[in-house]
Amino acid sequence: MTEEKTAQDLKVIHIPETLPVLPLFNMIVFPKMMLPMEVFGDQSLQLVDEAMAKDRIIGLVLSRKSPPETTYDPEDFHAVGTSAVILKMAKAAEKKAQLLVQGIERFRIREFIPGKPYLQVRIESIQEQEGKDIEIEALMANLVSLFERIVKLTPFLPQEFGAMAKTITDPGVLADLIASIINVSAEEKQGILEATATKKRLREVTRLVNHQVEILELGNKIQSQVKDDMDKSQRDYYLRQQLTAIKKELGEEDETKVEVEEYREKLAGKDLPEEARKEAERELQRLGRMHPSSAEYNVVSTYLDWILTLPWREGTEDNLDIKKARKVLDDDHYGLEKPKKRIIEYLAVRKLKPDTKGPILCFVGPPGTGKTSLGQSIARSLGRKFVRIALGGVRDEAEIRGHRRTYIGALPGRIIQSIRRAETNNPVFMLDEIDKLGSDFRGDPSSALLEVLDPAQNFSFMDHYLDLPFDLSHVMFITTANILDTIPPALRDRLEIIELVSYTVEEKLHIAQRYLLPRQIRENGLQPSQITFTKGALRVIIGSYTREAGVRNLEREIAAACRGVASQVAVGDIERAKIRRQDIHRYLGPERITTETTARTSKPGVVMGLAWTPTGGDLLFIEATAMKGKKGLTLTGQLGDVMKESASAALSFIRANAESLGIARDFFEDVDIHIHVPSGAIPKDGPSAGVTILTALTSLLTNKRIKKDLAMTGEITLRGLVLPVGGIKEKVLAAHRAGVKTIILPKWNKKDLGDIPAKIRKDIAFHLVDDMLEVLRIALEK
Repeated sequence: MTEEKTAQDLKVIHIPETLPVLPLFNMIVFPKMMLPMEVFGDQSLQLVDEAMAKDRIIGLVLSRKSPPETTYDPEDFHAVGTSAVILKMAKAAEKKAQLLVQGIERFRIREFIPGKPYLQVRIESIQEQEGKDIEIEALMANLVSLFERIVKLTPFLPQEFGAMAKTITDPGVLADLIASIINVSAEEKQGILEATATKKRLREVTRLVNHQVEILELGNKIQSQVKDDMDKSQRDYYLRQQLTAIKKELGEEDETKVEVEEYREKLAGKDLPEEARKEAERELQRLGRMHPSSAEYNVVSTYLDWILTLPWREGTEDNLDIKKARKVLDDDHYGLEKPKKRIIEYLAVRKLKPDTKGPILCFVGPPGTGKTSLGQSIARSLGRKFVRIALGGVRDEAEIRGHRRTYIGALPGRIIQSIRRAETNNPVFMLDEIDKLGSDFRGDPSSALLEVLDPAQNFSFMDHYLDLPFDLSHVMFITTANILDTIPPALRDRLEIIELVSYTVEEKLHIAQRYLLPRQIRENGLQPSQITFTKGALRVIIGSYTREAGVRNLEREIAAACRGVASQVAVGDIERAKIRRQDIHRYLGPERITTETTARTSKPGVVMGLAWTPTGGDLLFIEATAMKGKKGLTLTGQLGDVMKESASAALSFIRANAESLGIARDFFEDVDIHIHVPSGAIPKDGPSAGVTILTALTSLLTNKRIKKDLAMTGEITLRGLVLPVGGIKEKVLAAHRAGVKTIILPKWNKKDLGDIPAKIRKDIAFHLVDDMLEVLRIALEK
């Protein structure tokens, strides 16, 4: 196709009102300009294929986003673009095509049209101004002259470009041609594209060309200076070599040699593994050949510092006195028998077999139950250093494995950094909040931990910065988490799970008396003789001001009471205070938590269930009501799919067993049933509310109330079987805090009652059932 024929064809091409838009990145296509392009991506390829099948006309618009992007908004594009015709198309590879396009004319986007996987717009053509005057001719002559200077100063531009520019008589085409050739940004070229007035466009292009001429002339000047500087650098090198020879003759020590000798002495006195020693010696030889002013000099010296300061073989001696370790654990924490038992077992095995691998323990439990502080107690009982790393929100794999030395400012990962700070290769290493690790384009830190937390692999842990195997098998790793669900299965498989469950009221009372009160009295500037709390006062704080699995809020409330007394003592109003249960409201305000179980379950159709959350157990009230309608079932309260299915199964069981339950067989014919779970802002899901939902529906339909102070949990089947559920201890503790006296549990969960403290088992009557009819006989009043 000749250029004349193409230009002629462009005059008769009809531009449709609606165009498919192909986004451009860092390039602009001007009208009447021919340009090769590369297209990639499913959306863009579909656009090209459909355009080739029709009239070959597309819109080209500069995108404000950078590739690769798949979604665009209208504000991501400039308003002015170029309509173009596809002259040739060839698919070079899978999901990639080569195009040869020629611009036709400018257009302005009027609106974006949805419905296609690619972008479609409705356009308004921009007509070029015609005619010349003296000013335009002067601008054209000046622009051609400047462009010829650019062609002469730029080696890669063909000299014929200057002659071609002289032959163009159309001022708009001249401006567009030169704008497309000069080296300016896409945004500046977009400004030329949007300039519709010919004079304005010529002036803008002249400004850009002038700027390019100045840059090219300055570049030539700099090139000459660089050549002179290179000659000077060679001269300085010879002079430096002569200076080195002079210093040698005078017997003066070279600064580099002094530092290298210092490193060599440290290396000789350091007990390093063979591989680390070889690498250190190799880097020392490199350092000796470098000049101190070299950038690489600091990189090598920093690397040597890390190798020589890491505790490759230095470790602390374990305290293997089992009785003393048990006393330390008991002094620091009340309760927590399972973790303490596991630590004592580890010490006993260590005493009998000193080369045993360290365990990877994972403490899982609600917030405030002492997971982090237990790690410190373990370190104290073992006589080891304690290191803690908070993993919450860590998303970069380099946080664990470090950066390679090719990066500026590279450092080892936090594992190696913490080992160096501990100055021992066998600390107690706590990885806190392992369930809150993130992952993104920078890598997956949980995958990097797979090697760290595997005793069969971590004897040769490779940090990217060190690039040497470091033995982590002597480290005792402890991890903490609130829930296990977010920990990847491969990582969870390496952990020995130890659950820390909610504290009972008695346990909280002991913890407050032994640990929280003394600490808060000390931190608020009081003396033990100036403030005392009665047991009754502490029970009021535990029961009426906090309802939690741990003791963090309890400590905050005790601190608030201590601050109130401290302010009175500081003013001189009192010298000492004894806080009784009737005094609590003066310091903490009115009671925040009231027992509402009796009031909420006093009508038929309301049942108290038990739920498990990452922060401990909780009560779950389920309400059911009926109204005139026709077989409608409404479920509200932000219920998940599993919980909705439990409600459907419960209703089906009632309809199938209506007569035996004393309900009319056709009760559902003219009734709509609504089941609601309060606290509607909180999402809820899980199968353990099945028993509660079925009991609530039966209570509603038989108009029988639920017995007082009764709660239940369990999954149901369509046949009325009661299946086991999890979190029994947390649920029972929550019920006990709320004053529940009777709990219905699945018979399969009988084994879990062993984990519940004996005092709570005495306070609550447990009914173990495996059939829903038995549940109803126990729960419903006669």
